[in-house]
Amino acid sequence: MTDNRYNIYSVWLKKRYGEKVYKLPISIPVTCPNRDGSKGIGGCIYCGEKGGGNESLSDQLSVSEQIKKNMAYIGKRYNAKKFIAYFQSFSNTYCELTDFESWVKEAIWPDVVEIAISTRPDCITDDQLKFLQMIKKEKNIEVTIELGLQSVNERTLKIIRRGHTLDDYLKTMERIKEAELLSCTHMILDLPWDQEDDVVNAAKILSEKGTDFVKCHSLYVEKNTILKKWYDEKKLVLLSKEDYILRAILFLEHLDPNIVIERLIGRTPKEDSVITNWNTSWWKIKDELDAQMKQENNYQGRKFLG
Repeated sequence: MTDNRYNIYSVWLKKRYGEKVYKLPISIPVTCPNRDGSKGIGGCIYCGEKGGGNESLSDQLSVSEQIKKNMAYIGKRYNAKKFIAYFQSFSNTYCELTDFESWVKEAIWPDVVEIAISTRPDCITDDQLKFLQMIKKEKNIEVTIELGLQSVNERTLKIIRRGHTLDDYLKTMERIKEAELLSCTHMILDLPWDQEDDVVNAAKILSEKGTDFVKCHSLYVEKNTILKKWYDEKKLVLLSKEDYILRAILFLEHLDPNIVIERLIGRTPKEDSVITNWNTSWWKIKDELDAQMKQENNYQGRKFLG
């Protein structure tokens, strides 16, 4: 057993590409079927005005302009030479096929080794998958589809107004696998309507469906959201930091050890939030989690049955 208690993304990237790789956030002019009336209005209860793209540049800039600016900044700051073009905010497949193809092609640069596309389980077409499969083969570039799932509990999915089901996720994961693309699943581990059993069940389901990567974060309250209104009206109580760490460890222990952990604790800019991570730095929480896992000899896959 190494000092790493879970399968760390940065380590995987370095092994895969031979050096450090950094993500370049990209914002394109799309929305979400859960915001424009197709499936709902206002989005998920926690979704802010930027749709998860808090660190992105304006979508009024072209994809090329955003990559150029971000590559110059990140490359200089971190001495980075390889990058992932990350279509981050809102549902990046919720658009016309011709627009989608154009934006993706515009993101293919010599130093970009991967395209990552964040979307919903109910919001990606077979034509889009076929196009991405073609891009991967013709351009020799990796492609990852990031799916926002957040919970495997159907009741919780309705409460947080996701507008899709667990079955949508399961079927789309199968289609991504058939297209021979990589997949990443986003989870919120401390939703107040989920129990610890739901977190364990999530780890088992994600392992069974073979997601390549996982991103986890706590439930934070952004300004101008439905969650902010509920929080002010005392309609919910956020779980504690200790609860989150407990659930994260439970999740990891039941997760296939081959799945790579992109993130165990997220963050949002202070100016966009009311409360994030119990007003504690994300890296401090990560350090606490790592220390507790080491002390108790917890590690990813310890209770994974295969």
